Formats: sequence, structure tokens, C-alpha cells
Amino acid sequence: MIFIMVKRTIVVIVLFILTLLSSSFFTGCQESSQTTQQVRTVPHDTAWGIYRLDIDTQDISLVYSFPADSVPSGLQLSNSGDKFVFAQKLKSQGDEKTEIYSVGTDGKNLIKITDNDYWDLYPVWSSDSARIAFLSWRDKDLDIYVMDADGKNMEKLYDSGDHDADINWVGNSIVFTSQSAVWIMQDDGTQPVQVTDYPDKGRWGNANLPAGDYDPRLSPDGSKIVFERLENTDDPHGGYNIFTIDPDGTGETRLTSSGYSQGLANWSHSGEELTYIVAAIDGQGKYHIYIMNSDGTNNRNITPDYFPAGFLCHHPNFSKDDSAIFFLGQWWEDN
Repeated sequence: MIFIMVKRTIVVIVLFILTLLSSSFFTGCQESSQTTQQVRTVPHDTAWGIYRLDIDTQDISLVYSFPADSVPSGLQLSNSGDKFVFAQKLKSQGDEKTEIYSVGTDGKNLIKITDNDYWDLYPVWSSDSARIAFLSWRDKDLDIYVMDADGKNMEKLYDSGDHDADINWVGNSIVFTSQSAVWIMQDDGTQPVQVTDYPDKGRWGNANLPAGDYDPRLSPDGSKIVFERLENTDDPHGGYNIFTIDPDGTGETRLTSSGYSQGLANWSHSGEELTYIVAAIDGQGKYHIYIMNSDGTNNRNITPDYFPAGFLCHHPNFSKDDSAIFFLGQWWEDN
């Protein structure tokens, strides 16, 4: 009888110990799970910043915070992959002037390249990062200028007699828009040739631009141009779609048909993919980052779910190794 009682006591003790171990094990798993599943947020300093989004992990980091009084525009990564160029104006100065700056991809070595009383906008690197082309409003309209990367040897490169915009420079060619069409010329300003001729170009509606073709970007090897076409001007946001075309004006190919407000497409350094922005889907105040193959296949939204609605993404650029997207981030409520 005593033996049976002792045996039962041992069994109870063993079961109790197993229960404690089991409870400890599952509690430990829960704590580990809570640790590994931390809530991710977007770093936030001022209203504008340069951000880096890892495509695979969706981790985000704040590379550079703009001064609270500034409003940046345009962002291009150098072909060497180690610095950006952008334009910036100060709210305290109104719309009187916009200057061009560069900064390293580590957020250091900020350099003010221009310092004058003009609108200097939309800077882009030459392929060797030795020169910068940009738009400047010094006369009656926007013209294309070039300068050394340190701001020296500045000169007017091209003036069509109308607003010239949306420049991009690859190799010895510069693409741009004029009168709602895509053009291409040599990087010495000679041999300008119209590439696209959308039949509806120039037609105004409720959008802030007339129907036509905008924001051309040459592929890394110079064999293709990607651009967006404003087709639906009834929508105040504009109904755009993305196309590619050969520099000689042949081979026009439609890549998207959604008609959203989308564009600012940029090539990956491999030339195999494109990244672009889709804005105001279903009237929501959120700008999504998309990636697709250069032929329009495998089109997908890579915007993390944890991005808040008031955080807007602009001017996406592939990193040098194509593993991440750099972009301008705007906190709408801070403006």
C-alpha cells in the first residue's frame, strides 16, 4: 500500500514537472515570437527624407533628412551608386529660387552646387558622374543647361523655344520632353529628334498637364526609352500608362493599362526591371512603389503594409546592385 502511494506521488510529481516544462516552453516560444515579430515603422524626422527600401526584406532606413524649411524635387542616383543629385527650395523664400545639391548615399557630404536667383530644377548625372544636366528658368521658359559636378563651366545646352522638361542622360544621348512629346538629342545639344507623337497630345482636361508623353528614361544600354503617357485628362489626378519605345521612334510597347496616376519610371542597373510610382489608387492618399519586368510582366506592388497612408513615395531609384529602392519620402501632414 505504501509502495502504491509512493508510486502515485512520484507520478504526480513527474506530471507536475512536465506541466511546468511545457508551460515554460510555450511561454518561451510566445516571447520569442513577440520578439521576432516586432512592429515595423517608418523612421520620421522632418517632412521630407531620402529613404532606402530593401526589396526582399522590406526593411526601411532613413538615409537623409531634409531641413524642415525645405521642399526637395527630383532625385537621381549616380551611375557609380554612391551619391544623389536633387533640387531643393526653401519655404521661407517662396518660389523665388530653387538650387541643386548632391549628397552621399550614406547621408553625408551634402554639397550645394548652384547658388543664384533662378529656378534650377530636375538635375541628372552624366553616365560618368562628371557632369550634371538640369533645367533652368532664366529667360521666358525652361531650358536645358549643363555644368561640371562641382557647378563650374555652366552653359545653356538647348532651347527649343518652348518649355523643355523631364531630362535624362545616358551615354552620349539626352532625352527630354517638349510640347508633350519625347525627344532625343546628342549630349552636346545637337541633332534633336522627336521620338513620340501621340495623336491626342496637347489636349487639356481636368488634369494639371495636357495629354501627351512625359518623363522619358533611357535604358542603361541606351536601346529603349520608358515614358508615361497621359491618356485620360478627365481625372484631376490624370490617367497615365507606361510605355517603352526605341530611340528611333519604332517599337512602341504598352506596359500598363490600369490608367492610374502612375509614372516616374526608372530602370534597374541591369536593365531587366523598372520601378515606378502609382498614386491615388481608388482616391486613397497613398503613393505605392511598383516593380515590373522591362516587358511589363511580373508587375507588382512592393510597398510594405506598414507604410502609413500619409507617407508618400516619390522618384524611386534602384540601388547600384538592384537590391533596394531609394526614394523621396514625404510626410504629408508635416507640410
